[in-house]
Amino acid sequence: MATLQVILNIAVMLVLLGVLVWMQKKHISFTKRVFTGLGLGLVFGVILQLVYNADSEVLAKSTDWFNLVGRGYVGLLQMIVIPLIMVSIISAIAKLKGKQNLGKISGLIIAVLLITTAIAASVSIITSIGFDLKAIEIEAGEAEQARGVTLEERAGSVANKSIPQQVLDFIPTNPFADMTGARSTSTLAVVIFSAFIGVAVLGLDKKKPEQADTFRKLVDAVYAVVMRIVTLVLRLTPYGILALITNTVATTNPEEILKLIKFVGASYVALIVMFIIHLILLALFGYNPVQYVRKVLPTLIFAFTSRSSAATIPLNVETQTKRLGVPDGIANLSASFGATIGQNGCAGIYPAMLAVMIAPTVGIDPLSWDFILTLILVVTISSFGVAGVGGGATFASLIVLSTMNLPVALAGLLISVEPLIDMGRTALNVNDSITAGVITGKILGENDQDVFKQNVDLDSAVQA
Repeated sequence: MATLQVILNIAVMLVLLGVLVWMQKKHISFTKRVFTGLGLGLVFGVILQLVYNADSEVLAKSTDWFNLVGRGYVGLLQMIVIPLIMVSIISAIAKLKGKQNLGKISGLIIAVLLITTAIAASVSIITSIGFDLKAIEIEAGEAEQARGVTLEERAGSVANKSIPQQVLDFIPTNPFADMTGARSTSTLAVVIFSAFIGVAVLGLDKKKPEQADTFRKLVDAVYAVVMRIVTLVLRLTPYGILALITNTVATTNPEEILKLIKFVGASYVALIVMFIIHLILLALFGYNPVQYVRKVLPTLIFAFTSRSSAATIPLNVETQTKRLGVPDGIANLSASFGATIGQNGCAGIYPAMLAVMIAPTVGIDPLSWDFILTLILVVTISSFGVAGVGGGATFASLIVLSTMNLPVALAGLLISVEPLIDMGRTALNVNDSITAGVITGKILGENDQDVFKQNVDLDSAVQA
């Protein structure tokens, strides 16, 4: 009986995927297919949730098969992340001319990321106090206690590293190992290595111009091939979103969410407020917030469902360049930096909220200015090098809580709602990196305003 139920669930998923294939053949826009995949996944996930228990064997086996599409798609995106970052940054820097300056571009992007992280931490603190969140009010079950023990063990290694030591981890001592994603800071290390190659090419222009031109032609050829691969993978976005959101909704335990509904609500209030602040910043730089949201929404939906800032990099770059008019170099740097630096959701809002919740358990007044200002500073500095994949927020929290001398085990109390909150955090992370790219390009006068004004669907880039 169980096997037949699994087969039936798989058959339904195949039918839903078939609907998206039909829409693609009818040349229905990419954005509409993304929303259709999201809607179908939500409905199917709710049905599975109602029919089966969240931990049933049938549901586990069914979602395991669904992962062929969902996690398979995320895996393909992760496959192309490193090659895309390398070739794009090398190409962009090697073509820098005149007033363009790598240091200025990188400095502006990082400044926007860090400033918004400090703002995010402030929003989180105010929200936490407003909702009167307290860790002592949350009941710890076996899973939460086990998670707390694991976090304490991980915190030991984190606490042993000072901030200068953590910064040293960004250096690509073995760039080939970093290309495999061997470390949590691998993405940023690859960015740094690629930047060195690009700068070296600029240096060759004076001494060996022929070799420099030859290398540029080689990079351009590789860039064309990589972007073609990106296009092929991005065509699968609606299918990946359908499977990912189905799995997330189907396996989420509503009872656990209800127990922590206050924390979930506070988290999303903070995330939404910070998203609005992003839109206000963009409006101050002359961008229509409504038009901006319409253009970036498919990318944010994927970030929401995949829970991976790193996997969203290809779609992030494509959105910035093809829909917002940001130059290739700035778009790639902002997307890459944003996946490991200053993540507003994972490294800003979440650690600050945990710290405010946990502080009273050790006799610290979360309303004291000493605590608040120290927390904002620690959150901002520690936002360097947070992994842009699921679990990055936990790592950021370990750093912040350890630095503030707060018990990290209490962070395990939220394990049951972690995936639900992580979806919103990741979408905010990605939006912040896009915001950083747009603002940087605007300040430097490099953005193409005509591209932003055009009502172009991503089909122009992802030729469906």
